[in-house]
Amino acid sequence: MHTATWLDRERIMLIYIACSYATVYLIYMKFKATYDGNHDTFRVEFLVVPVGGLSFLVNHDFSPLEILWTFSIYLESVAILPQLFMISKTGEAETITTHYLFFLGLYRALYLVNWIWRFYFEGFFDLIAVVAGVVQTILYCDFFYLYITKVLKGKKLSLPA
Repeated sequence: MHTATWLDRERIMLIYIACSYATVYLIYMKFKATYDGNHDTFRVEFLVVPVGGLSFLVNHDFSPLEILWTFSIYLESVAILPQLFMISKTGEAETITTHYLFFLGLYRALYLVNWIWRFYFEGFFDLIAVVAGVVQTILYCDFFYLYITKVLKGKKLSLPA
């Protein structure tokens, strides 16, 4: 089995950072005109403050890096809520948005498979990551149902009135 060398990991990290910067550029520059501030009324402090508090209270080790890692794990598990809130407020979503959200949720659901695999074959178990992943997957369940029953049948995702 090939293990990644230090240089391989550095290259992967550089690609990850470049992709992150490209995403931010596309959001704030190229596609800025597609942002609809009238419907974006979700108050992110209702996510950031509780997640910040929880990361101080429930972590593996009370150290700055561990608290920041825990904060990122907890925040990622609820980061979809503003998008789901906007969909519920407007009552519909564009097809490209629904595909993006579905595959984002699928990516997180596959993490659950990864954790099960690692537990059985490596004996590794991280309660914080698993619980956060389960919470995030549960948040997607209603969206998964709508995606499968509407979007995959060629209909636009719209919520019942």
